[in-house]
Amino acid sequence: MARMSTRLAGGVVGALVVVEGTSGVLQGYYTPLLTDIARHLGIHDADVNWFEAAQLLLSAIVVPVLARLGDMIGHRKVLIGSLIVTAVASWALAFAPSFPLFVLAWAIQGFYVVWLPLNVAIIHSRARDREDGAALTRRGAGIIVAALQAGAIIGALAAGQLGGMLPLWATLSVPAALVTIALAVVILKVPDTGVRAGGAIDTKGTVVLTLGLLALTGGLSLVRLDGFTPWVAAMVLAGLALMWVFVRVERGTDEPLVDIDLLKRPTVWPVILTATLFGVSVLGAQGPLSTFARTDPDEVGYGLGLTSATVSYLIGAYVVSLLVGALLFARLSARFSPRAVLIAASFLVAGGYLALIPFHGTVITVVICMVVAGLGSGALVAALPAAAASAAPPHQTAMATGLTNTTKTIGGAFASTAFAIALVSGASTAATGGESTAGTLSGYMTVWGICGGTALVAAACLFAVPKVAFQHNVDVVEAEAGTAR
Repeated sequence: MARMSTRLAGGVVGALVVVEGTSGVLQGYYTPLLTDIARHLGIHDADVNWFEAAQLLLSAIVVPVLARLGDMIGHRKVLIGSLIVTAVASWALAFAPSFPLFVLAWAIQGFYVVWLPLNVAIIHSRARDREDGAALTRRGAGIIVAALQAGAIIGALAAGQLGGMLPLWATLSVPAALVTIALAVVILKVPDTGVRAGGAIDTKGTVVLTLGLLALTGGLSLVRLDGFTPWVAAMVLAGLALMWVFVRVERGTDEPLVDIDLLKRPTVWPVILTATLFGVSVLGAQGPLSTFARTDPDEVGYGLGLTSATVSYLIGAYVVSLLVGALLFARLSARFSPRAVLIAASFLVAGGYLALIPFHGTVITVVICMVVAGLGSGALVAALPAAAASAAPPHQTAMATGLTNTTKTIGGAFASTAFAIALVSGASTAATGGESTAGTLSGYMTVWGICGGTALVAAACLFAVPKVAFQHNVDVVEAEAGTAR
């Protein structure tokens, strides 16, 4: 019986490996193709940032709702539903004829970010009654996270090669086909655990949060179209007012979407703020990196002039450095203070991005800068959920861990919107005299400066965390090492 149970658990984990591998492909596949997509849609390079802004905004809203819904009605049901939505959106991306439809499909594809918490919950539910349940959960989570990271690397490299061989619609169909396969695997191989929890979804809080985030990002989008106008100020103020209402609503709700009192704890708020600031670079800067690398220096005087194939190696090097950073953090935290290692990681991120401002002229210098930033980013990706868990009260570790993902996503959404504005500001003309679709060099420098600056602020936030908050963090960090978006 025990042997049969082990085989069954292994089969479930194997199926979830397919899901997380596909998630990794989605995260790495499109980045080398962003310039090709921009040319296909006839848009400015800066406008590709709206893809990420829209997707990250939707993800910030749906992840806590779907995770809570999974606890209520079953993790498998919600996983299947999110796979269906992601598959439809992925196929729509391959054939979207216009920029608005492409942005809409890209945003809806963001449902995939809930796969990891749902998959970990499924593993935990199946292992919870076993004597070695905690160890099995850690082992299973480590396997699927490794699949996610491998998928991101493979996706970036494959897209770069396929982009030069196939028409764009066919290249974009590859991840859609993989999501469809993952859906079939879950339906056939992942049984319902039967675990259900009580409670209800905080509908009022979700609606207010959604309206607040939409107002804030909508105001920023108007800056891109019309500059700073009274309408922009009105929408931003409305967004801030709605966020204030959201705080009030959450404090008066028995089962809030976000526990405000938890956020106020001196051991928690610096970690959550760090996650928000970290989202600026780890989620918001990938698009600008790709478009800068693809920009032709003979045309506009800057950029690396790489093809979709060669830029995939740059993206791949960055993703590999994320993995190395995550693994190194677990080892270094066993020898040094986890808090000190986190602070050092933040300085690595800052140093890598700030160094791009003077050293962006060659492929070698850009790769070195991105590897430095990637090592720090990998450590932060791996450690922030564990840091939040150890800094929170025992009965609120799940909420604190989830908040690091949600706030990181919100930070990335606002950064993508701001970067779209920065890259188009003062748009130049090409050397040939015609209008250029490339982002401005000053815009790219602004992006790198913001990424470096927010990493420095994140380091300052981590200095504010009491040292006692991480005294028992090493075991958790090792369990969470490598946890990615």
